[in-house]
Amino acid sequence: MPEGEVERLGDEIVAALKTVYDPEIPADIYELGLIYRVDIGDDRHVTIDMTLTAPGCPVAGEMPGWVENAVMAVGGVQGVTVNMVFDPPWDQSRMSDEARVALDMW
Repeated sequence: MPEGEVERLGDEIVAALKTVYDPEIPADIYELGLIYRVDIGDDRHVTIDMTLTAPGCPVAGEMPGWVENAVMAVGGVQGVTVNMVFDPPWDQSRMSDEARVALDMW
């Protein structure tokens, strides 16, 4: 991949992830800290490790598909694999300041 291509793809993937919201929480999954890893392969296949705020989340079965669809819409992405992980467990310390403001959690 050309020098700046990984950076461009990374920025656009993060922007795409910020369009995905947990319907019960008024903050996107990226700012909530639900995305643990984004790996862009040389073949432009993206692998994402993500979690949920709780394993019993009502959209647990749907959210990986939402993430896959959002990232597949990024120009240049050839494929997406979303891995749901629960180790380490999510906690509020993973939230960005933006998410904390949106949720009034200081």
